[in-house]
Amino acid sequence: MNRFKSLVYALALVCLATTAKPIGNYPSIPLGELPDPLRSVWKELKPEMNEMSHCAAAFDSHSDGDKMVFRCSIHIKMSAEGERRAMRYCEEKRVEKGIKMPCRLVEE
Repeated sequence: MNRFKSLVYALALVCLATTAKPIGNYPSIPLGELPDPLRSVWKELKPEMNEMSHCAAAFDSHSDGDKMVFRCSIHIKMSAEGERRAMRYCEEKRVEKGIKMPCRLVEE
């Protein structure tokens, strides 16, 4: 009976872990807090994404497109690598555009 309980707990833990969207050590932002233009881009890209895909965003304005950055790593096989690439792509563009806000991973 004890083995059965342990198996049930382990299975429940695995199920919980697989449904959680892991965000590493990077700061994150909920999708709902993005400016409308960035949310629109996310909605366009969403059909191409899988569970390993990640996007990062930074913005200093909610209306000026020159003060927004949104970069994704879509076709990737490892979630952690997707996070790193999305953040790297975002940071490169953020610096190029002179955006002060740091890049953050987008959470659904």
